[in-house]
Amino acid sequence: MYRALSAVLARTPGPVRTCVLLVLLAATGIAILELVREQTGTPGFFVGLGLALLPVPLLMAAFRWLGRAAPAPWPQLLFCFGWGACTAALIAILANSFATEWIAAATADPSDADQLGSVAIAPVVEESAKAAALLLVFVFRRRQFTGPADGFVVAGFTATGFAFTENILYLGNAFDEDLAKGTGMLNSVTAATFFVRIVVSPFAHPLFTVLTGLGFGAAALSTGRWRRIGLPLLGLALAMGLHALWNSSSRLGEYGFYVVYGCVMVPLFGLLLWLAVRIRRRRLRAVAGELAVYAAAGWLGPAEVPALASMPARSLARSLARRSGGRAAGRAVARYQADAAALALLRNRARRGGPGGEPDFAGRERELLDRLWMRRATAGPALARAAVMEELLPPWFDPLPRPAVVPGAVLTGMPAPRRAGDAEGPGLRRSGPWRSATPAGPPSSRPCALPGGDGVR
Repeated sequence: MYRALSAVLARTPGPVRTCVLLVLLAATGIAILELVREQTGTPGFFVGLGLALLPVPLLMAAFRWLGRAAPAPWPQLLFCFGWGACTAALIAILANSFATEWIAAATADPSDADQLGSVAIAPVVEESAKAAALLLVFVFRRRQFTGPADGFVVAGFTATGFAFTENILYLGNAFDEDLAKGTGMLNSVTAATFFVRIVVSPFAHPLFTVLTGLGFGAAALSTGRWRRIGLPLLGLALAMGLHALWNSSSRLGEYGFYVVYGCVMVPLFGLLLWLAVRIRRRRLRAVAGELAVYAAAGWLGPAEVPALASMPARSLARSLARRSGGRAAGRAVARYQADAAALALLRNRARRGGPGGEPDFAGRERELLDRLWMRRATAGPALARAAVMEELLPPWFDPLPRPAVVPGAVLTGMPAPRRAGDAEGPGLRRSGPWRSATPAGPPSSRPCALPGGDGVR
């Protein structure tokens, strides 16, 4: 399915696809805002907008924290948020309204139609609309979709955007009702709606869609065709089922909401939170283990590896670079860190999945190594200093780079960096009448291939 979709749309140039998506988001954004304003009234719309904004920065920061080990580009995350807030929300409102009206006309019972629509129709429509953003990223930004952590982040941003628009609608309608009845603030429907949707369950929609994201993340690590199709569908089905259970909780008796919330939502939230922390730690361990191979081959300084595997050290390195070289230096260090993490995860997937899992491993590895080498002069010293300041190195460790032959390079199949003053080839070179430690180029003319044969053992 993914291969067919990619083949059909691959004929369209990337900039054209980007423009089409931006126009789509803008058109659906204008349409959904006007539709919500018509339903809530102008005062209700602005009150709902202000209240719905409150949890958004916290949710976005939480999902961004999870993905910091190998951060996704901000444009991609903002696209997911915009898709959820605009396109998915518009599809959901129109489809839910049409389905509810059709059921009401067929059964002549509006109350049953509303109940059936919220339990059977809304979960299917809303989760499918949100899953479309994950599918687009999975197909067209495959390099940035590398595992469950990326599924967590993409799903979280998409669902946060969807919940934001939905909260505007609910809070705006509640305020409009209070305004018509002249209800006091403490006893108002607005206060009750705010408590339920913003205070008690701001994570509800992200919790549903994260199940779909985990399915796509597992598919990203799978090589079998049926697994790559079945795992996302399984995650989507679980998301729909949980969403339907949540929507039906208020109709399960007087204490149905509290039972579902306490016995299902809270434990599942805790489980997914534990899983998110575990995935983040595993990613950092993978970064440390895989980058050690490149450090042994001379592509990275030995002191850079522990710094790149520590989020506090990464933040400190960016601060040090900005302090000494300005914002440009800080951005260079941030890009260096992102490329190093991407390189480590690329090698980790290729080592675990074999040549079939990463058919373009050699080309992608070369691209990332070249980008690292371009920024190493700026990022290397900042990372080494951060590793020392964060006490990530043993007392006897010397963080200064040495132009010595690295024995580990022989194990990776990659020539070691040359000594200073060698007659030719990359490495350190003479400059003037004395020897200088000025880098002349990458340590090798070849990437650091995986051990064994053509790249994977």
